Amino acid sequence: MAEPFDVYIGYDRQEIVAYHVLTQSILERASAPVRFTPVNLTSLKGVFDRPMIGAQSTEFSFSRFLTPWLSGYTGWSLFMDCDMLARADIAELFALADDHYAVMVCPHDYVPRDTVKFLGHQQASYPKKNWSSVMLLNNARCRALTPDYVQTASGLELHQFKWLEDEAQIGALPLEWNWLVGEYPANPNARIAHFTRGGPYFADYEDCDYAGEWRDALARTTFAERPQK
Repeated sequence: MAEPFDVYIGYDRQEIVAYHVLTQSILERASAPVRFTPVNLTSLKGVFDRPMIGAQSTEFSFSRFLTPWLSGYTGWSLFMDCDMLARADIAELFALADDHYAVMVCPHDYVPRDTVKFLGHQQASYPKKNWSSVMLLNNARCRALTPDYVQTASGLELHQFKWLEDEAQIGALPLEWNWLVGEYPANPNARIAHFTRGGPYFADYEDCDYAGEWRDALARTTFAERPQK
């Protein structure tokens, strides 16, 4: 039997519900088995103890780059931010994996609209912003991402892929696999909706694009059949 697709999702105590709704939306559409691993700081103590800094808006800002190490530097793994909604079969994304590349991302070219995002976090702007929020990782070619390196490298070194020998090792995925809600217009063909400015679970963003779909997925996440009387 084929190995399950390995999906690593950033886990953040500020938006726990987002993690669970994302996994539900993936499971509902997956045409093959999926194996989830939360990238959770509590589970990484002793391996990754990097202190949080003010520029971080999520707990997994840096720990996401441990995905190849957590995967044993074998096979392909997908990393996703938790503030997302899958609107397509994740098998279609893994089918795009190309061994010519060490990592495959959706290359965004934009400047964020706001200077502040969810929960009052500062909205940073830098080249390759949001490229690392969906990463299809060819783990054997990402051996530079050791726990020691991820612990000490700067944020820009990590998020701008300075750990690769050259940018030719970065492959491009269609933008629909990381559609930035509120930064891009609503798109019925978005494969993954990314609530990068803030998700429908925050009051300030409860009417954003795809919010209804997200709330429907939330309802299914908390569903349990009532016992027969």
